[in-house]
Amino acid sequence: MERKKIEIEEFNTNAFTVLDKGMMLLTGGDADKSNSMTISWGSFGTFWFKPVVTVGIRPQRYTFDFVEENKNFTLCQLPKNYSDDVINIFGKQSGRNIDKVKECGLTLIDSSEVAAPAYDEAELIIECRVLYHADLDSSNINDPAIIERCYPNSDFHRLYTAEVVAIYGTDKYSKVNS
Repeated sequence: MERKKIEIEEFNTNAFTVLDKGMMLLTGGDADKSNSMTISWGSFGTFWFKPVVTVGIRPQRYTFDFVEENKNFTLCQLPKNYSDDVINIFGKQSGRNIDKVKECGLTLIDSSEVAAPAYDEAELIIECRVLYHADLDSSNINDPAIIERCYPNSDFHRLYTAEVVAIYGTDKYSKVNS
């Protein structure tokens, strides 16, 4: 897919739906070994005077170890025509057991600024370098319904705040071309 570099100031997306309503893959690792998972919870913003994204990964996810080791990841938005296959494989299968990339017929490519690879089929690639992490603490969650609905097994996410170091996307993600 043809993408171009998008400067932070020119990045154009709805921060409230790009993760939740899109088909976003988070990939940790490097060119030799990596793993990806679907992601729908997170946020974009500014912290410590840097453009950041915050995402959550449960410690039992295979991708967790890759992000922990390399301290970076990519977020790749695939076109909607990939949704069913990607959700069924990347969202429900473990990379410990199958080659999810091969199963979905996707192509890994090198990133420009981080070790974690990206996907050639992606219409949006966001390269991220981890700045901070913290484990969610149930005693700090003020709405009990969140624990009941999202953490019935007490498998709380580790939150990663990462600097957005590069963005590549199709014209629809750039203010210059909207």
